[in-house]
Amino acid sequence: MAGALAWLHMPMGFKPAKTQINSQVNIQVNGPSQLLDLNIEPGTSPKAVAQAISDAGADVSPQLLWLWFRVSGQDRAIKAGSYELNAEMTPKSVLNMLARGEESLRSVTLLEGWTFKQFRQALAKSESIKLSTQGLSNEDIMALLGRPNLHPEGRFYPDTYTYSKGSTDLAVMNRALKSMDRHLTEVWMQKTPQIRLKSPDELLILASIVEKETGRASDRPLISAVFHNRLKIGMRLQTDPTVIYGLGDAFDGNLRRVDLKTDTPYNTYTRNGLPPTPIAMPGKAALMAAIQPASSNALYFVAKGDGTSHFSQSLNEHNQAVNKYQRGLSQ
Repeated sequence: MAGALAWLHMPMGFKPAKTQINSQVNIQVNGPSQLLDLNIEPGTSPKAVAQAISDAGADVSPQLLWLWFRVSGQDRAIKAGSYELNAEMTPKSVLNMLARGEESLRSVTLLEGWTFKQFRQALAKSESIKLSTQGLSNEDIMALLGRPNLHPEGRFYPDTYTYSKGSTDLAVMNRALKSMDRHLTEVWMQKTPQIRLKSPDELLILASIVEKETGRASDRPLISAVFHNRLKIGMRLQTDPTVIYGLGDAFDGNLRRVDLKTDTPYNTYTRNGLPPTPIAMPGKAALMAAIQPASSNALYFVAKGDGTSHFSQSLNEHNQAVNKYQRGLSQ
């Protein structure tokens, strides 16, 4: 009995590396890091798990390991998922991990202000993720997500998402999509009669513009106020980020005067109102700023060069601010 108890607490160690792959279990030893990757599919028997761990290179008797699984009473508690085992783990600690479902997780961070293109690029570079959307168009992806004919821009909430090794990029997209749905609904419920936005979609579009225009977080409500004030009086938004988005891959980093005059559905210098879709992924702060703008009569703002903006109520004041902060001219 004492020997059996001692065995439960002894590190298993690894035998020379070996790979076991079948329809239910995929195991691999990662050489230098000495980690054992264990992917258990739903329906895998405890006996198969024990055998696969041993076959993969863990220096443990599969019969004893399976016996331990059964004697412990936790054999049916083993959960499907992706796990990592190291050479210091004991039979007891391995079973505890499998029973608690403590999977080996990776993470990907989606930044506020990113486009869907950047989102896809980040997922493609993520560690241990299956690229199930590779080669698919944006339209195909949205259809797979159950949102056919919906433009993907701005529909995914920027956050850090953890996932188990072997998860698909589509699964992460689905979580980010649903997260934006929840946040957008929560923020829209805070709308007051004074806010003239007609739908959550319009809120999302405006929030994406606020996100891209903001240099310092504290300016978000004021930037939002400028756009609300312009919409209220029928003044064009005239915001550069929408023009840049409309240029797509043609934008080379230098926004020219001719670009501001070239009409596209996203050129808010040539078209009235909001653009047809969001232009980026807005975060919670931008969503809140879009629904709760600051109390201000400002119609203009210009970057001051330190991350903040100068806000003006009149064109004359705005032109003076442009001369001061962007052209370096004295008053």
